[in-house]
Amino acid sequence: MCIRDRILVDQRHGQTKTVVLKGWMKGLLSFCFLGAPVALGYFGFQFSVSHNGNLISSESTQIWNQQIKDQASQLDGIKEDSKQQIEALTIRLANLQAKLTRLDAVGERVTRIAGLDEGEFDFDSLVGVGGPGDRQLSGYTSFQLNVAIEQLERKLEDRENQLEILEELVSDRQMELDFFIGGKPLDSGWVASGFGQRPDPFTGKLSFHSGIDFTSGKPGAEINTVAAGVVTWSGPKSRYGLTVEVNHGNGFVTRYSHAEQLFVGVGDLVRKGQNIALVGSTGRSTGPHVHFEIYKNGRVVDPTVYINRTLR
Repeated sequence: MCIRDRILVDQRHGQTKTVVLKGWMKGLLSFCFLGAPVALGYFGFQFSVSHNGNLISSESTQIWNQQIKDQASQLDGIKEDSKQQIEALTIRLANLQAKLTRLDAVGERVTRIAGLDEGEFDFDSLVGVGGPGDRQLSGYTSFQLNVAIEQLERKLEDRENQLEILEELVSDRQMELDFFIGGKPLDSGWVASGFGQRPDPFTGKLSFHSGIDFTSGKPGAEINTVAAGVVTWSGPKSRYGLTVEVNHGNGFVTRYSHAEQLFVGVGDLVRKGQNIALVGSTGRSTGPHVHFEIYKNGRVVDPTVYINRTLR
């Protein structure tokens, strides 16, 4: 656009006035006509950008705040789920510990009943395991851990059932052994007089000896039961002196006579091999010994048959 150096002003009363523009006047007018629109457009654009920028910033802030709230809610949910999973695992571990405690108790009972070496099954010691460990795998995932715990629970339950069955079998076997009549009433000593016909030690006449006399040569030796049972007599018994009688069931009764001292009373439960008296010479006796008799269904039988027999 070109600015001329002369401007015609409107006519008044038919006259025209001419204004001559100097050099600086032409520059000022050129700026007004050309620069002002550009400046207004620039400032308008900056205002628009600034205004729109504030709007975008406000909307973004709201979106971010909502996203943060959503993430916080998700974290709370994850924490709650983790807490519940930990509580569930804690309960399952407690149940496993209870099962292990029961297994230890059953195992110790089986060890004791079966007469096993205590060191052979030490339930307080770790089992010896190991390996080179060359390849180390990653840790368990939550799913894998749950599967492993379930497998361990099933194994422990199976082992517990097996041990309980074994305990019953061992207990039955031990009970059978306890009530099985066998052995001698003295741990050491010899037979002084056998069962059957013999000369009477006081009269020399032939008489029937209803038991076996065991002696250790001196008084005070321990007299032990040959089977478990219930004491039905404990005290003096005519010519037998101090006597203990034990009922073993199934029609069997054993008698231990001429004792020096008695350690059990009527009604006491005695186990196989229990010390019930001391060797003496009470009653019709010539010296310290134990007179041992066995009755089956009310009839005396030869103890020799039972002394050396074993349960198969």
